[in-house]
Amino acid sequence: MELRSALSEYLLHLRIERGLAASTLESYERDLERYAAFLEGASKRAVGEVVPDDISAFQQSLFKAGEAPTTVKRRLSAIKGFHRFCLSEGFAAKNPTAPISVPNTPDRLPDVISIEEACRLLDSIYEVEPAKVRDRAMLEVLYGCGLRASEVCGLDVQDVFLEEGFLRVFGKGSKERLVPLSGTALTAMKDYLGSARAQISLRATSPDADSLKAVFLNQRGRRITRQGLHKIVGAAGKAIGISGLHPHTLRHSFATHMLSGGADLRVIQEILGHSDISTTQIYTHVDRQHLVEEYLSAHPRAAKR
Repeated sequence: MELRSALSEYLLHLRIERGLAASTLESYERDLERYAAFLEGASKRAVGEVVPDDISAFQQSLFKAGEAPTTVKRRLSAIKGFHRFCLSEGFAAKNPTAPISVPNTPDRLPDVISIEEACRLLDSIYEVEPAKVRDRAMLEVLYGCGLRASEVCGLDVQDVFLEEGFLRVFGKGSKERLVPLSGTALTAMKDYLGSARAQISLRATSPDADSLKAVFLNQRGRRITRQGLHKIVGAAGKAIGISGLHPHTLRHSFATHMLSGGADLRVIQEILGHSDISTTQIYTHVDRQHLVEEYLSAHPRAAKR
């Protein structure tokens, strides 16, 4: 089968049958587009013409281009999935990636902020201007509920249950889960949905159907984007002296602080929407590292040799 046709079929499979999110699909498409361009440069037009040496050559080209091991690993994983699909669908007689191993990458502990920093961040936004009420609600939900940036942006009004105290969240692969909403996060959401959202929505000159159902709106009254959320979080962090603050840092901090407070790992896994608890276990390493740092700074003989 022609390479480009096979790629189209695979992306269609990921979107319809596996239900991947649009952002994930875009990542797959970028990785596979680069791979396809490399193969075409080597005069490989059909998926059945690809051999293991082609995969190895592409891998080496990535390293020569200075790409990080984690990026190379991601691209190769996408390629392996593509060729497994081609084999299963009969587009090719062999899987050229079978003898190719994905490079190991060192475990990287997630970035977190301290509980004190989280409190300072959230308490720093106290203005009653509608956009600031919205900003506080988004930050409270990121830290108080452990949501991904895409999940915050994707919230619809019908997914917020203020009286019952939970959010209905659609995560990776459109998997649905219920997340507790309480404390200051619940208060912030009530403040925002009470009047601020309606005031912001008035700025939309021609609101579309998506804007009408979206929880968080931008200054034009449209559903807020991940880029917009990133800017708001980054600016809020910078205002209190935290540079490069990212929405995912608040999600990581939520999980780490929950674990430090005695929450069961299975509960954290369910709230975060991890399908495998091994993904959640990274936070035990973060918590353990925090304990070591506290010990070294507090014990009178810890630093002595």
